[in-house]
Amino acid sequence: MTEAETIARWVNSGARVLDLGCGDGRLLKQLWQTRQAPGYGVEIDDVKVIACIHNDVNVLQMDLEDGLAAFADRSFDYVILSETLQAIHRQEPLMKEMLRVGREAIVSFPNFGYWRARIQIALAGHMPVSKELPYQWYDTPNVHHCTLVDFEALCAKLGLRILERVVLTNGNAVTFLPNLLGSLAVYRVST
Repeated sequence: MTEAETIARWVNSGARVLDLGCGDGRLLKQLWQTRQAPGYGVEIDDVKVIACIHNDVNVLQMDLEDGLAAFADRSFDYVILSETLQAIHRQEPLMKEMLRVGREAIVSFPNFGYWRARIQIALAGHMPVSKELPYQWYDTPNVHHCTLVDFEALCAKLGLRILERVVLTNGNAVTFLPNLLGSLAVYRVST
């Protein structure tokens, strides 16, 4: 199972979707094709915005750090933040805004608590580099690394309910020791 398949399984047919940090729009295109879920993407990168247009995806060029004031309360069923949380400077306000404009939020991120990441720090003495964390420490767009435990603590602090969680490694669901054995976390949350 992939992250996109997990997200598609959670999105109801016909649901309105907002994808924050949507990249080239592939996920939104897939949600339209498989779930008939119309959506908008938000992306800051010029090249990725053009890729969205080529993928026939509605996209707005915005900086997520500025918030989501352009969107009305509850204007979407789902607001997705796919592997973007770690690149945001202020996660708390963004999480609150996501659940202001959407009924539910779907958030995914690379798990910094994954055993391979821990081993690289503990034994090799350097910041982890992997498929999920592909950058060197000096050129990474990731400004915050978190674990499943960290994200769940943030949800508790903000009073958010975790509706579902899927933890993946190489496309396989991880249920035993997920904070240690899972490389990617996908959460569905609401207020």
